[in-house]
Amino acid sequence: MKLQYLLSNAIALYLLHISGGVVAADESSLGQLAWLGGCWNAEGSEPGSGEQWMPLAGNSLMGVSRTVRQGRTVAYEFMRIAQDSDGRLAFIAQPSGKPPASFPVRSMNKTEVVFENPEHDFPQRVIYRLESPTQLRASIEGIRNGSLKSIAFPMVRVSCDSQLTQPVAK
Repeated sequence: MKLQYLLSNAIALYLLHISGGVVAADESSLGQLAWLGGCWNAEGSEPGSGEQWMPLAGNSLMGVSRTVRQGRTVAYEFMRIAQDSDGRLAFIAQPSGKPPASFPVRSMNKTEVVFENPEHDFPQRVIYRLESPTQLRASIEGIRNGSLKSIAFPMVRVSCDSQLTQPVAK
């Protein structure tokens, strides 16, 4: 069993290497990203800021992010990790109502995934790294105004139930 696991991982790494980083979308490759599922609060941000990822189902991971400042939502994003139109595993993002952008997987292992689209304006890379079972570091990187820019989004895992609030009385 262990040998079979090692062999399948070696084959996957070889295919990743020869494909230039493109990963085909299937349940097993998506299963490597199961750690992303759940609720993540943005560290150092107002309550309500963060990401929530639904568990893997239907050969996709789906998520949403929200940024709250001074008690108001100032940015949001609908996200999906699934097969793109070319059959590649990709992060497909639709920020604040803008048209979707697709970022194919560049590299992936048990605790990190890097999505990259060199043709996109900014960012060109989206990275998720599980630093511990309760710590997630998302970041975006790329060239902006001629300079390399990186923005980190440290997050902490929270119970999704803790995000439930009572409706506002009118």
